[in-house]
Order: sequence, then structure tokens, then C-alpha cells
Amino acid sequence: MAALRLLSEARRHYLASPSHNLPLPPALRFHRFLCSSSQPLSESDPNPSPPEPPRRSTGSVPIQPVSYAIKPKDQSLAEGESPHSTPTPPQQPRGTRQTPNEEIRSNWTREDARFMRDVPSITPVSYPSRTAPLPEDKAPAENRASENEELHREKQQIEMENRMRRRVFKVLEEDKVVAPFPMLIEVEKKERKPILDLMEAIRQVKASAKCNFDETVEAHVKLGIDAKRAGRGVRGNMTLPHGSGKVVRVAFFAEGELADEARAAGADIVGGAELVEEVASSNKLNVDKCFATNEMILRMGKISRILRERGLWPDRKLGTVTNDVSEALNKVTSHTDFKMDKTSIVHVGVGKASYSEDFLRENIGAFMNALLLAKPQGLKKASKYAGYITSFHICSTMGPGFPVSIQSLSKAADHYNKVHLK
Repeated sequence: MAALRLLSEARRHYLASPSHNLPLPPALRFHRFLCSSSQPLSESDPNPSPPEPPRRSTGSVPIQPVSYAIKPKDQSLAEGESPHSTPTPPQQPRGTRQTPNEEIRSNWTREDARFMRDVPSITPVSYPSRTAPLPEDKAPAENRASENEELHREKQQIEMENRMRRRVFKVLEEDKVVAPFPMLIEVEKKERKPILDLMEAIRQVKASAKCNFDETVEAHVKLGIDAKRAGRGVRGNMTLPHGSGKVVRVAFFAEGELADEARAAGADIVGGAELVEEVASSNKLNVDKCFATNEMILRMGKISRILRERGLWPDRKLGTVTNDVSEALNKVTSHTDFKMDKTSIVHVGVGKASYSEDFLRENIGAFMNALLLAKPQGLKKASKYAGYITSFHICSTMGPGFPVSIQSLSKAADHYNKVHLK
């Protein structure tokens, strides 16, 4: 640091003396090279720069005063100029180039100019005023008349096309029904048929049976039992006093004298072990009911599956396994089974429409007696019909149904017990 101070003092002393022409010593040359001054010190410079003025020994730099031009006062406003109008920029002389800032200013919009100070004035834009057309400016009456004629002619053409279209598709204006929305349609309620007495219902059924064949009189009973909780449901069999009138094909499995007795009683198919082998080989038996003796039922195990699938397997409870051949075959046409379906309804045939009214009444009485015998034990009511039989209808095969009163059915069942069972 001390060496650098000595070099700087020597340089100042050398530069302060104007009358020397000696070259700089090497130390001062090196110091000048390291100095930040851009003006080199050369011995061969013919026009050396003037020497710097002497500085104080304290090292402070003298401050030169700076003077600025006086700002001119605002001139008075020109005549007709509002105080809030933006001043117009001075026009530049020809040959001068516009600066980028001025180019950007010339593209300013009116909204941008509101927040700027020195911007060029924006000239107002005037639009032509709108005026309603005067009567003399309208088209003459002749042109309007021609336009009305063209419109009228086009209207007639459209109506003609519509008429032709309606003729093609056969759609008339009178057939079109314009209904308001929403349209309320009254629901037609079916009138309930009055409940009839049993004899009156039988007369109505016989009068409605008008087909070419002898129609079957059917009974349909709605039970007040839940089919899902009834287990096996309501089922049973009955013997109609006057028969059902249905042609039944019967097969009787018997041997020896019982086989001859079955043929004499009118059985359609009679046989023993040979009939069992025939059914086992052919896997079919075209009959409506099967009977068997007590000895043959033990030898029919080979065809038990075939007969059970068709509901023809003989059963002691149903009376189809017996040695009394003649009595069993005499009851074939009169013996009928019934069973409740999934909807808790029992359907059964009780005779033909050609039967008399008394015969039909006795057959219906026999069915009601068997239906009461098949009543489940869990139903305990004050009356034997209450809670068990909900409704009872009779009809022909192709005819309408007629409701029957429970009181008349009870009387028919009591009459059947007195006449046929006691």
C-alpha cells in the first residue's frame, strides 16, 4: 500500500509540472496501464491532451455547476378551445422520422387516451341520423298492387297443393278431432253381476250354452286360503250321483277271473304281466285312468315312473287299487278328483249342459259336500263356509260365468246328504 501511494504522488507531481519532456519511468507506465483512464500516455503523441488541473491533496473531486433551461409559461387558451380538451401534438417538420413511442401513441384508442397525459387528439365520429321514410319515398301504388297479386297467387297455389295431398291420403278436415290437452277419459266401471240362487244360475248357464256340441258345466270356487302356506293345499275326490258325462278310457291291470270281469264291465285295456312289459318297452299308455288289483300292484314297479309322470299310478286312497272290479268301473265316469291351484281356485266339471236342472243341482251338492270334507283343520270359524269359500261361480264351456249365493249352496249340500248318504 505504501508503494502505491508513492507512485500516485509521483504521477501527480509529474503531471503537474508542464515544462518537462522526459519519458515516463517504467513504474509510472505500468501504473498508467493499470489505471481506468481510456486516454493512453504515449511519448510519440504529437497532440497531447491538456494536463489535468491540479487537485487538492485530500483527493476530493471538484463539482461543476449545471444550469437548466427555464420552463416556459403556459400560453393562453385559444379561442373556442375547451380547457379539458387534449392538446394537439406539435407537428414534426418534414424529413424527420417518428420515434417508436410516437408510433405507439398514434395507435391508442379513446379508452387508453383517458389515462394518458400527452396523447394526440382523437377526432369525434359522427353518424348519420336515422329518419322514418316519408310517404313520398314509398313505392307507388301500382307496385304494391302487383306485390299483393303475387302473394295472393302464391297462397292459392299452396292451398291447392294441400287439397291434393288430402285427396291422395284420404284425410278430410272433418275427420280430424282436436282434443284439448290434457284429455280426461272416464274409466268405464264394469257392473258387478248380482248374486243368484243356485237354480236361477243353472237356468242362466243352460240358456247361454249355444254351441254345436254338448258343453260341460264347470264350477269355479275361490278359497280364502293362502296357497303358499297351505302345504299341499286343498285336494280330494268325489262321486257325482249322475256322473260327469265325460268319456273316460280305463286300463285295468288284472289276471285270471278278475281280468275277465274287467272286460265284461267295460274296461278299455285289460292285462297282466304282458301289459306291464308292453308299457315298459313302449314308454306310453293312452288312457285316462288306471286300476289294479292287490296282487298286480306289487308287480308294477317297473313302470311306476312312467305312470307317475302321467298321473296314472293306482292309489289305494283314491280307490283305484281294489279287487271289486265291477263296482270300481261303474264309478269311473262319476268319480272326479279336484285340487286347488296356485291362485287358490278349484276348477271342476259337474255335468253337461244337456242334464236337467235337478241333476246338476245334485251334482253341485255332492261337490260342495266333498269340498267341506277337504277343509283344512286350522280354519276355525263360526260358520263352516266363512273364511273358507270366498266366491262360487258356474258357467258352461263357452259361456259367461254367474255368481251363486253361499246359502243356496249350503241347502244343496244338505239335500245331497239326506238323499244319497243317509
